[in-house]
Order: sequence, then C-alpha cells, then structure tokens
Amino acid sequence: MVARQESNQGSGPAGAPPEFIAAVESLRAAVFRPEVFCEEMPAPQRIAPYASALSADVTVNDEEVATGRLVVLHDPAGNDAWDGTFRCVAYCRAEIDSDLANDPMLTDVGWTWLTDALDAHGAAHGAESGTVTRVATESYGTMAGEPGNAQLEIRASWTPSNPADLTRHVEAWGELLCTAGGLEPVPEGVAVMPSRRGQRGSAG
Repeated sequence: MVARQESNQGSGPAGAPPEFIAAVESLRAAVFRPEVFCEEMPAPQRIAPYASALSADVTVNDEEVATGRLVVLHDPAGNDAWDGTFRCVAYCRAEIDSDLANDPMLTDVGWTWLTDALDAHGAAHGAESGTVTRVATESYGTMAGEPGNAQLEIRASWTPSNPADLTRHVEAWGELLCTAGGLEPVPEGVAVMPSRRGQRGSAG
C-alpha cells in the first residue's frame, strides 16, 4: 500500500514538484508495529497546494485503543507560520481510564509522548505547536447506569527539517498512537514483526 498523492486542482502547477514527490515516496518506507493498521485517506484540499494524508487505528485483542491521522502539507512558496515549505499535521485520539482524566499532569504527559517519539526516531523538526485535550463523559437519568468514559486528544503540527525523509516522522506518529493507546514500549534489543500500511489480516 502506498500513500496517495493529492494536490489541489486549479490551485497550483499541473505537476507536483520533485520535492513533494520525494516526500510522498518517503512515506511509503514507514513500517509500524503489528497492532497498527495504516492506510491512505483523502487529503485536505484547501490548506496547501499539495497534500498527502494517512489514517491509522491501533487494535489490541480486536479492540480499537487509539486512532489518528497524519497530513503532510507542501507550499512551494513557503509559509511564514511554518518557517518552511512543508508541514506535518498530526491527530491522535485514545481511550483512557476515567481516573487518569483527572490527573493534572495528563496533558503535559500527552505532549511529551509526541516530542519523545519524534526525538527517539530522529525526526528533526522545528516550529512545533499543538494542543492536548482530555474529555470525560458521565451518564445521567435513564442512562445513569452506563459507565463513564474518557478520551485524550492530541493535535499537533511541526516543520520537518528534512522533508525528503519523512519516514522517521510517520513512524514517530505511529509510536505516539501506540503509547496513547496504552501499549508497552518494545524492550531494547527485542525485534518486532512490523506491518506495512494497508495490511490488516492480509498477506502482501
């Protein structure tokens, strides 16, 4: 499975620039833990002249524990807010224990999950920004017997230092999803059988 290249028809040159093509090619090299199923999704059409997007779910014992998406934007003219011509935009949502939602340090920890993943994968970047939101839900009235639930949402964007090598950034995003979903980190020196995008219970 390869990431689909998207561009805004009528809002940019007819052919995608070589640097964007190289960036999309580097997305294809990313591999993930077997719990992660990642595939292409339609890219946003009005944010930048060129964009490519991925979505992913993390499943453990047939239960989805985290989901997210990653969009790579490219504007050949540059963007002052990005401090560059490329931008990675990531989203992550995971179910968490209701008690954890009350931890005042939770949002700080959630942001650290992202920055630590980027650093661990050597995904050099700058101009990072984002939000971490916790949402707790309780039921009342005739639904009072329903258990409460809570979610953590991480929305972030950053400028990759080397847009031609986005593999590290995609794999860092995949690690963020796994961490938010409560998966234990793989011990150092232990190899895992990685899954490529688009392979959920299928061969090839």
